[in-house]
Amino acid sequence: MLPAGVAALESDRPLQDMNLGTALSLTTGRNPQVAFANERIHEAFATLAAAKVLWLPTIRPGMGYNTHSGPIQDTTGNTASFNRSSFEAGLGSFAVGAGTPMLPGVWANFQLADAIFQPQIAARTAAARQAGLTAATNDLLLATAVAYMNLLDATEQKAIARETEEHTRGLSELTAEFARTGEGNQADADRMQTELNLRTNDVERADEAAQVASARLAELLHFDPTIPITPQEPTVVPVELVDLTTPVEGLVATGLTRRPELAENQALVGEAVQRLKREKNAPLLPSVLLGASDLGFGGGTGGAATANYGNRVDADAIAYWQVRNFGLGEKAARDQAQARLQQAQYQQIQLMDRVSREVTEAYAQARARKRQIATAEQGVAAATRSYARNFERIREGQGLPLEVLQSLQALDQSRREYLRTLVDYTTAQFRLHRAIGWPTG
Repeated sequence: MLPAGVAALESDRPLQDMNLGTALSLTTGRNPQVAFANERIHEAFATLAAAKVLWLPTIRPGMGYNTHSGPIQDTTGNTASFNRSSFEAGLGSFAVGAGTPMLPGVWANFQLADAIFQPQIAARTAAARQAGLTAATNDLLLATAVAYMNLLDATEQKAIARETEEHTRGLSELTAEFARTGEGNQADADRMQTELNLRTNDVERADEAAQVASARLAELLHFDPTIPITPQEPTVVPVELVDLTTPVEGLVATGLTRRPELAENQALVGEAVQRLKREKNAPLLPSVLLGASDLGFGGGTGGAATANYGNRVDADAIAYWQVRNFGLGEKAARDQAQARLQQAQYQQIQLMDRVSREVTEAYAQARARKRQIATAEQGVAAATRSYARNFERIREGQGLPLEVLQSLQALDQSRREYLRTLVDYTTAQFRLHRAIGWPTG
């Protein structure tokens, strides 16, 4: 037993009441893993937006001052000393001498292959991220459902343990009374006291399991784990999510159609295809450099940086092709893109095999566990009758309290078995529902 102060502290702790539906609805809104997947989508769409405007120029206004004093060399090799200055400001900067501004005011520098294929690549990446969010959400919904069922199981196990302890305590007191009056022996009383001690520890273990299950559920819901979560359901009832009369082949087909992991990988296959196209076309498409400047420019000898100040306009347009590393670099890039495409395709096949296995496995578990429920229910009914009849014999003076112990143990075991079948069946239903893509209708 807990000391009075500790017991008071335990009773004063706040509780969070919750049902299964609330737990599932809170999963998508509070779990940081879902939020992380959401941010990956935002990043992917930002990348897509950047890829779509890759060909658009950059605006670069500015100003600059340049001065030179000392010798310079002309194209014939002769040197001469000069002292000059210049100043420029406007759309562009760093215009020195007779050359075009080194920093054009309107500047575009891109590979045409990227301008064509990067939007396609980024679009498929974004589609993969969206499907990945759905997959992450489905996985978390399943994890939350399992965690909640574990909490409900632990709570019900605790209730069973407490009720068994109460029955055992009554039998222990009755056996001790029989020993005192000479109707029984002390060995029976000691045996019953031992059983009571074991049942008391069962209650403690059940309480521990409930606290652990509550903390694990709180982690998924991003709640304070120090505040216990208490299920609102009065007992465990089977949850029917998937019709088990549907042939397993139909459920496998549904899973292969609806599973977001397959949609995610299919988008990644499309991304790999576009990357391969980009590498195949890269040597045929030029890189483009475009520049235009419109700025005021002035200069003169000595410090006359603004002398003869006036407007100047410069424009440049360059297109060039490149073949990397004498063509060996092009071949390596294509081979790399081809290998990545094949990896994505093989991964798609692997995922299809995994989905088929998960649906078939969960279907078999759900069907088998549903059949176990009726058997376990009959066991509880038989154990209840046995316990009642044995207890009635004691009341009528036809037996000893110790004789009831075996039927009490059988009742406790049958109730736990019945609870296990209910929890296992509901968990299998959730696993099957997730395996076929967590359909909403």
